[in-house]
Amino acid sequence: MTIADRIAAANEDVGDVTPKRTLAQRLNLGDNLLRVVAGLVLLYLFLPIFVIILFSFNKPTGKFNYTWRGFTLENWADPFKYPALTDALKLSLNVAAVSTLIALVLGTLVAIALVRQRFRGSKAVDTFLILPLTAPEVVMGASLLTLFLDLNWAAGYTTIVVAHIAFQVSFIAMTVRARVRGFDWTLEDASMDLGATPFRTFFRVTLPLIVPGIVAAAMLSFALSLDDFIITYFVSGASVTYPLYVNAAVKAAVPPQINVLATAILLISLLLLAVGTLYRRKRIDA
Repeated sequence: MTIADRIAAANEDVGDVTPKRTLAQRLNLGDNLLRVVAGLVLLYLFLPIFVIILFSFNKPTGKFNYTWRGFTLENWADPFKYPALTDALKLSLNVAAVSTLIALVLGTLVAIALVRQRFRGSKAVDTFLILPLTAPEVVMGASLLTLFLDLNWAAGYTTIVVAHIAFQVSFIAMTVRARVRGFDWTLEDASMDLGATPFRTFFRVTLPLIVPGIVAAAMLSFALSLDDFIITYFVSGASVTYPLYVNAAVKAAVPPQINVLATAILLISLLLLAVGTLYRRKRIDA
């Protein structure tokens, strides 16, 4: 091979390598751009939460906690300073707990029935199950109010609980059904072949295996109930939940205790989520 041939071959090698390096650089640039966009989206999502936490330590000079005036721990020292706010939070927690417990039983049974049983009208049940998820809350709230008025039910605690159950069942059933679909039903057959009754099989085999889905559905349902405003506004009557109190406070006064209680709820939720995650990891490792 002559010197000219060697130079030509070297130029071909360089020509082959350079585009590869350029492509790698482009991919690296694309990955970095994707990370930046994802970071901005997360910042957009979590910025309101950061503001709530920050202003729980604010010391406002007036009735409205909208402008940063200085850092203080006085708000956290007396989080239940306003009895009306405390009562509203207690009512919201009560409604969320009761409605979630009832909806959890109903939604779990519906999910198991839809996955395991084959019956006429199952498709219609699926459709009706999705309707509360897709229907506007204004429409659902107005419809429930009309129903309660036709039944001569006085708006208050009971109507709030019933209204929350109405939309919680759908969320729970859809969440639990996703877990039940991956269930190995031969385990139930093996249990009953060994002499266990259907009742014992359900509580000793089926239920423990679908508990993660039930817990996830319960946490989602509880959060939705605690956060609901529109449907509650229609059916609450004289009862005031935490979201309704916050909405009314915007017009009169916004004390920092609102931010304190909201931050406390957030921290407790994160703590429960962390405990549940650690518990599942320990079970998997075991």
